[in-house]
Amino acid sequence: MTTNSTTTNSTPTFSTTAARSARLLGPVAAAALLAATLSACGGASGGSADASPAGTASQSPVADKLADDPLTAVRNAADITGRTGSVQAATQLTTESGAKQADFSGSGSYDYGKRIGRLEVQVPPGAATTGKVVEVVEPGIVFLQNSGAKVPAGKWVKLDVRQLADGNLISNGATDPATAAAALRGVQQASVVGDETLNGVPLKHYKGTLDLAKAADATGGQGAYGLRMAAATFTVKDVPFEAWLDAQGRLNKVTEFFTFAGVAGSKDAKDQVKVTSSLTFSDFGKPVQLSEPPAADVVEMTESGSPTK
Repeated sequence: MTTNSTTTNSTPTFSTTAARSARLLGPVAAAALLAATLSACGGASGGSADASPAGTASQSPVADKLADDPLTAVRNAADITGRTGSVQAATQLTTESGAKQADFSGSGSYDYGKRIGRLEVQVPPGAATTGKVVEVVEPGIVFLQNSGAKVPAGKWVKLDVRQLADGNLISNGATDPATAAAALRGVQQASVVGDETLNGVPLKHYKGTLDLAKAADATGGQGAYGLRMAAATFTVKDVPFEAWLDAQGRLNKVTEFFTFAGVAGSKDAKDQVKVTSSLTFSDFGKPVQLSEPPAADVVEMTESGSPTK
C-alpha cells in the first residue's frame, strides 16, 4: 500500500519533531491538540494512494443498498453516503476527564463533489477559546476562525491537518462529516443491535470497533492524513462505535468513542480523557454553497506561533 504524502512548499509536513509542533501550535488555542477541550476539562477498501479520499463521491461498484452482512454494511457507508452529493450534519462532542465534563455542539454541511465542508461549533464556557469556532475542511487542510488570541478578528488560520497531533479529528470540538464516515472504513467488528427510527426514518443500528490506521489505509490520499495522525494519538486503538444506516446503506448517525492521555505519555486511567463524538446526517443531496475563505482573509502561523503578515 502506498499513501500519497506529498505536500506543497507552502504547507509544512508533520515530519518535524514534537517540540517544533508544540511551539508552532501552542498559541492556536482551539486547534492545538484539543487545547479547548483540555482547558474545559481541567486536564493537561481501496488501499492505494488514489483510493477515494474521505469525503469523496466514490466510483466504487458498491451498490447503494444496505448489505446483509453487518461488517460490509458499515464499511460501505462512507462510499454510499458520499454518492448522495451532500449532507447537512449536526455534531455533538463530549469530553470527560475525571469528574469534569465539557460539551461542544455544532452544525454544518459537506459537499462530497467539491470535497469541502463547513462546521460552526459552540465552545463551552471555560475553554481556551470562547464563543463560536468556524471550521472549513478539505482533504488534508483545515481553515479555522476564532482559533486563538494572536489571530486578528475576522481572519482565518490555514493548517495542514498533520500540524495537529490528532489530525483534527476532534481538535475543535467536532468531527467533520467526511472523517467520521471515513473512519468506518476501518471497522473490524460489527453486529446488529436492532431496528430503530430516527427523525421518522427506519434505521438499522450497529455497534462494534474500528481501527483508525486501517481506515486511513482504506481511504488513501490526503483524506487519510487526519485518520493516520489520530491513529497514533489515541490510546485505545480498538475504537468503539455505533452507526445507524438506512435502507440505502447511507449513514444517518454515527457515534465514535475516543480516548487519549491528558498527561503526555501517561497510561494511568486517571489521566485518560474520554471523548464521545456523535454526528447526525440529514438532507442527503440537498445543494449546498461552500467555498474556501478569501485568500486575503487567511493567515498562516509561523514557528513562533505568530500569524504571518
